[in-house]
Amino acid sequence: MRAGALLSVLVSPAASHPADGPTHWVLTLSCPDRPGIVHAVAGLLADHGGNITESQQFGNPLSGLFFMRVQVTSPAGRGELEQALDRLSAEFDLTWSLDVAGRPVRTLVMGSTAAHCLNDLAFRQRSEDLPIELVAVVSNHTVLEPLAGFYGIGFHHVPVTAATKADAEARLLELVEELDVELVVLARYMQILSDDLCRALAGRVINIHHSFLPSFKGARPYAQAHDRGVKLIGATAHYVTGDLDEGPIIEQDVERVDHSRSVEDLVALGQDVERRALARAVRWHAEHRILLDGHRTIVFR
Repeated sequence: MRAGALLSVLVSPAASHPADGPTHWVLTLSCPDRPGIVHAVAGLLADHGGNITESQQFGNPLSGLFFMRVQVTSPAGRGELEQALDRLSAEFDLTWSLDVAGRPVRTLVMGSTAAHCLNDLAFRQRSEDLPIELVAVVSNHTVLEPLAGFYGIGFHHVPVTAATKADAEARLLELVEELDVELVVLARYMQILSDDLCRALAGRVINIHHSFLPSFKGARPYAQAHDRGVKLIGATAHYVTGDLDEGPIIEQDVERVDHSRSVEDLVALGQDVERRALARAVRWHAEHRILLDGHRTIVFR
């Protein structure tokens, strides 16, 4: 897929055919920047009875690419709209994605022992209409099993050692296929994914980590940061690639601290920042607000 290509999504056929009334669609696209793109897209949607409810666009003069996200209500079916977009794509060299707005994205969460990010995502799904469907929790430990059970999410214990890493990743891919998983979230999963797995799930894995990297690596990063008297702690949510912790950044958040804070304070504040940044990244991905522009992201908030 070319630079600036959209993240692909799996779409439930049943979700695209409501019992009655128009469908609320979300269309995202990218293409080489040139005059007439917005006019052409708006015209296509109008020709199919579309009423645009939200529209955002951005042209990057450095990459020469144009990006657009449109929400529209239309009585047209998926097949009709896709055929029209295919014709437009031939003229403008579009890369596009069409989905039903608000459709919950089937999501698998991976964690190790820290529960704060998993708990936050599950709570937001239940209480704030976070547009995801948590279909499984995968962990190399069993600590998170009671929390998954509390929320009614299937738990899968997949131990990982140097000798079993390939088998563990094969099991993960089996679950992704069996459960029709569209998004994998690494919610403080303390294992490095192989290059092969990163390629197999490209554009479909979001990770969260503290933003002390690369300054404070290894064990007890918050203790190291406290020892150095840091004044900012933060977190970074990004797409996972074969380059460790260097995938396209989706969201970052920070919290100011001072000399009065203990190591325990920093850890607690850091977990809160991680929750916030990860939840926003997952929401924006599920709402199709993120487009890739090379190694960068365009986020239509």
